[in-house]
Amino acid sequence: MDLGLAGKVALVTGAGRGIGLSVARALSAEGVRVVAAAREGSDELTALASTGEVHIVLVDLTDPDGPAHVVREAVSTYGGIDVLVNNVGAVRPRVDGFLAVSDADWEWALGINLMVAVRTTRAALPHLLERTPSTVVTISSVNASLPDPLVIDYSAAKGALSNFCKSLSKEFGPRGVRVNWISPGPVETPLWLGAGGVAETLSSRTGRRPEDVAAQAVAGTATGRFTRPEEVADVVLLLASPRGGNITGTELLIDGGLSAGL
Repeated sequence: MDLGLAGKVALVTGAGRGIGLSVARALSAEGVRVVAAAREGSDELTALASTGEVHIVLVDLTDPDGPAHVVREAVSTYGGIDVLVNNVGAVRPRVDGFLAVSDADWEWALGINLMVAVRTTRAALPHLLERTPSTVVTISSVNASLPDPLVIDYSAAKGALSNFCKSLSKEFGPRGVRVNWISPGPVETPLWLGAGGVAETLSSRTGRRPEDVAAQAVAGTATGRFTRPEEVADVVLLLASPRGGNITGTELLIDGGLSAGL
């Protein structure tokens, strides 16, 4: 199926690994010119850049000036932006409970999970408006609607992020910019399964093996497994594509049936 994305320009944040890397790879395979923003590079991202029009920008997007910098770099390199993929996010399990979560912890969680997307979108929108129809696709989380005390600050930040996306869709949809967001459940990424990830962190506190922690995380799903990053990337492509041309203001869950509600 031709998704109609060839020749477009996409800015992907958090592209060094995990979901962001898979999104950058999938977009590039469709003939999209990709600006891949990452705090740190990776061998996989470097390899991807060697195979197509993928421009890597190493930047700390939690720095308030970082988002505007990477948008300027995208416009300077490829002349504009057609697709913005807000993917940056991180979580730190709060194993000592709410009373141990400091103001600094809250500021960190809100900064990386909400404000990076706010600032990047704000910097990119003037350019997206110049290239309509254009799209914004944001990676939120199932925790936006399934709050969990273990990730209380992350859940709150992702709830705010989803709300932000809905508001944007109402303002900018009539002007030709579609805004949608994806809420994954547990995904096979370093955030969950890597060194210092959720599984390892909980293992060190509970005495359970990391693989047992991971198995428990998806025990309530219908599929009984983690979502794969490339499966999230495929949904991003549909939402970014003209094939999804009347989809806006919409959340797409990809959680293996974890969410029980309608």
